[in-house]
Amino acid sequence: MKRFLTTKGLIGIALLGLMLLVAILGPMLVPADFATRMDMRARLSGPTFAHPFGTDQLGRDLFFRVVLGAQTSLTIALAAVVTSIVIGLPLGIISGYARGHVDNVLMRLVDTLLAFPALLLALTISAMLGPNLQNTIIAIGIAFTPFLARIVRGEALRVVQMPYVEAARASGTNDVQMIIRHILPNIMPQIIVQATISLALAILAEAGLSFLGLGTQPPQSSWGLMIQASRDYLDVAPWTALVPGIAVALTVLGLNMFGDVLRDVLDPRAR
Repeated sequence: MKRFLTTKGLIGIALLGLMLLVAILGPMLVPADFATRMDMRARLSGPTFAHPFGTDQLGRDLFFRVVLGAQTSLTIALAAVVTSIVIGLPLGIISGYARGHVDNVLMRLVDTLLAFPALLLALTISAMLGPNLQNTIIAIGIAFTPFLARIVRGEALRVVQMPYVEAARASGTNDVQMIIRHILPNIMPQIIVQATISLALAILAEAGLSFLGLGTQPPQSSWGLMIQASRDYLDVAPWTALVPGIAVALTVLGLNMFGDVLRDVLDPRAR
C-alpha cells in the first residue's frame, strides 16, 4: 500500500479516478441531447460562464461533449483491451506451456501480426470492416493481441520451469489443471500491468482512428472525433481541439503513472 502513496501513484490514481467518475456519472448527470444541442449564434465562442469550455463549429457545448465522449472513448479502450486478452491470453499460455512445434506455429502467426505497426494494422482492419464503434473495438483489440500474446508466452515459459510446476507434473496433474492452478495465477500480475498500459495506448489508437474517419462516427461523441471535427478551425478556435486533447493527455498520463506504480507493487523482484 505504501508504494501507491508516492507522488506518482497519487497523481495517477487521482487522474484515473477523475476520468472514471466522468465516464460513469457523466451520462447520468448530463442528458444525451445536451451534447448535440446546437446554438448557431454561439458557434466557435470561447469559454464563457454559459459554456465553460467554449463551443464548436455547430454551437455545441464542448463541456457536455467532453463529458459524454469520455464514456465512449474509455468504453472502446476497455473493450479493445478485453478483446486482446481474450485472444492473446490463450495463445500465449498454450504456446509457452506446450513449446515445441505448437509454440513455433503460434508464434509465427503472432510475428506476422507484429510485422505491422499496431496503428497501421488497426487502420487496415477498421477499413475492411467499416468505421463504427463495434468494428473499432475489434480492430484495436486484434492489433494489440500480438503484444499481449508475446508477454504471456514469455511469462509462461518462465513459470513452467519453476520447481513447483515440475512437482505438480510429477504428481500427475493434467495440463488443464496445471494451467489453471499454477501457470495462470502466477502470470496474472504481469497481465494486469500490461492491460493498464494497453488501456492508455488504446485511447490513443481510438483517437487516431476517429481522427482519420475510421473510428467512432457521428452522432456519437468521442474525444478523437471531437479533435477530427476541429481541425479546420484551429486558427480561429483552438480550444475546440485543445479541450478533448487535454482530456486524452490527462487520461493517458494517469494510466501510465498508475501502471508504473502497479508494476512496482505486483513485481516480486521490486519488493
